[in-house]
Amino acid sequence: MATLRTRRAAAALMAAGGLATVSLPSVAQGRLALRTTITGQISPKSVVASGTGLVTAQNMMYTHTITVYDARTMKLTATIPDAVQLSRFGVKGHPGVSRGAPVEAAFSPGGLYAYVTNYAMYGRGFGPEGKDTCTPSSGTDRSFAYRLDMEALRIDRVYPVGSVPKVVAVTPDGARVLVSNWCSWDLTVIDAASGKVVRTLPMGAYPRGIAVSGDGRFALVAIMGSSHLLRVDLRNYRTRQIEVGSGPRAVVLSDDSRTAYVTLNAEGRVAKVNLRTGRVARVATGSAPRSLARSADGRALYVVNYESGSVSKLRTRDMRVLQTVQACEHPIGITYEPTTRRVWVACYGGAILVFDDR
Repeated sequence: MATLRTRRAAAALMAAGGLATVSLPSVAQGRLALRTTITGQISPKSVVASGTGLVTAQNMMYTHTITVYDARTMKLTATIPDAVQLSRFGVKGHPGVSRGAPVEAAFSPGGLYAYVTNYAMYGRGFGPEGKDTCTPSSGTDRSFAYRLDMEALRIDRVYPVGSVPKVVAVTPDGARVLVSNWCSWDLTVIDAASGKVVRTLPMGAYPRGIAVSGDGRFALVAIMGSSHLLRVDLRNYRTRQIEVGSGPRAVVLSDDSRTAYVTLNAEGRVAKVNLRTGRVARVATGSAPRSLARSADGRALYVVNYESGSVSKLRTRDMRVLQTVQACEHPIGITYEPTTRRVWVACYGGAILVFDDR
């Protein structure tokens, strides 16, 4: 298997147009077709592509691992346990081995590091795990996010975050890491170089999805217990609401950061939001749309419909549903892998589906 450094170089060349000798059709013209099903000792809550030829699955407390796959061969590369000795990272009060519950991940630019949130921590000094229904006064323990060195394939840093952290995002320059905390109702902002928490911002009930603008000036946070996103100015940390619809869960941005795409879990719809005018267009995809991903060319969206057991592909230009395919019981995570033009889907019951889209 090629080294991570080689894969990063190839990805950079592709992004710069160096591999564009063959003209590929728009991904919006393709059709989803199941390529393979990956099983094993996994319970994936999410799958995330590095952009450099790797995909990770975050396997929660049911398996206590992050599994790493080669995107080209779709074979398991490594299994990384979530066990750490927090004292080795200067964290007091939790002697011995602690374990996490990997839930979501995001990669640094170039894919050298992956940042992983833990729904809860287990071990000495930790109380009971959090619940899906909670408030900041519930007394839920705060958790930690991990940094994985993707060359060494090990946890090399930990960061204190809030209670029941969910989504993590990295700014385009790699300087800051953002974590939405479900039970403490806040957003943790971490300085990646120092590992210090530089801000903790109140968000309201149940913050989840995060998208950062291409210039790193702002982030959008989906507030699932509401009908709005919060726009966070990353220069002064001021916030303002953007109305989108009921139960916003996941959010991605267009390349120019002028348009947001949001799953509306409570409505069974996906919204397209013009961030300049506030105009919102919505389309039904299935029951309880959860995670979504965008194709590398920006022309297609892929959405998992949790209660419908399906995956929908949409055209971003007009939000037309191009295809809906049955996937599995409770598909919950999804990612677009750009080096192979494949879509990876996490099935909560213990499988990963990989679809070609050509």
